[in-house]
Amino acid sequence: MKPPSNKAIIVAAGRGRRLGGNTAEIPKCMVRVNGQPILHWQLRAFAAAGIRDIVIVRGYLGDRIDAGDFPVRFIDNPQWEHNNILASLMYAEGEFSGGFFFSYCDIVYTPSVVARLAAAAHAPAAASLIIDRRWADAYQGRTLHPVSEAELTAVESAGSESLVQQVGKGAVPAAQAVGEFIGLAHFSAAGAAALDRTWESALGSGGLDAPFGRAKTLRQAYLTDALNAMADTGQRLAPVFIDGEWREIDTQQDLAAAELAADLWSA
Repeated sequence: MKPPSNKAIIVAAGRGRRLGGNTAEIPKCMVRVNGQPILHWQLRAFAAAGIRDIVIVRGYLGDRIDAGDFPVRFIDNPQWEHNNILASLMYAEGEFSGGFFFSYCDIVYTPSVVARLAAAAHAPAAASLIIDRRWADAYQGRTLHPVSEAELTAVESAGSESLVQQVGKGAVPAAQAVGEFIGLAHFSAAGAAALDRTWESALGSGGLDAPFGRAKTLRQAYLTDALNAMADTGQRLAPVFIDGEWREIDTQQDLAAAELAADLWSA
């Protein structure tokens, strides 16, 4: 069976305004959690799984991204103020061949999470998505980032396997969700090609300012909008379940919670 790609693409172009002064002089991925930048948490986890070809799509204060001793390559998104995650990822379209791992820039996770994804990436799915079954725990007292913003996920059995049917903000009622997509995924070579076709089809149908999925415009679409479109055309999206071991850092409240969680991981 063909091994998963050795490449990861991290989308790190946005401003991260809800972190206030923490991102006044550095991009969101450089905000520190327990003494090290979010980005370094990610790079260490990828390196532990043998994934060392790292591409970073940068935008806001992109020249201030410091990868430390980790070798990375940069792709610039000059439209970072006007587009969202999906459009930002598509600046790295030329890196899709052969498949790739994908990560949001504002999440920290343990190496075991990436290892689990890498192991599951051998499966014949277009994409494998890390889904946290204990998602509700992270929303206890999380008043600045409510459940309505969670990328909740619905999964159905298809024969001997489980497949993601819907994912994204507002796409799945909390009562029906099996977990939250954390923003970490793997696209097989065929899945990466399907993602590319999905984008090109949407671009050709109405352009960047036409609605796409749950987004008002394609330029403001999330990755989950593309994932749902792929699922609708029969692409297999496989859930890879975890129970915690990650945190999203979107607000000051999230940053404090991530510090506490990281302490537990290191204990």
